[in-house]
Amino acid sequence: AELQALRDDQATLSRREREVMALVTSGLMNKQVGFQLGISEITVKAHRGRMMQKMKAGSLAELVNMSAKLGSASAVKA
Repeated sequence: AELQALRDDQATLSRREREVMALVTSGLMNKQVGFQLGISEITVKAHRGRMMQKMKAGSLAELVNMSAKLGSASAVKA
C-alpha cells in the first residue's frame, strides 16, 4: 500500500522533476545537478521544492528513502 502511494505520487512528477529527483537523491548538490542538466541552481531549487511537495517529503533524507524504495521495487520487477 505504501509503495503504491509512492508510485502514485511519483506519477505526478514532470520529466524534469524526475531527473532532478534522481540526481539529488544520488548525492549531488543543487549546483552540480544544474550543471548536469544545463539549468540554473535556482531552477533546480524550484523543481526540487515542487517535487518534494508532490512526493510529500518533509526532508531530503525522506526523499532519498522514498527514492530507494521506488528503485528497489523496480529492481525486483526487472
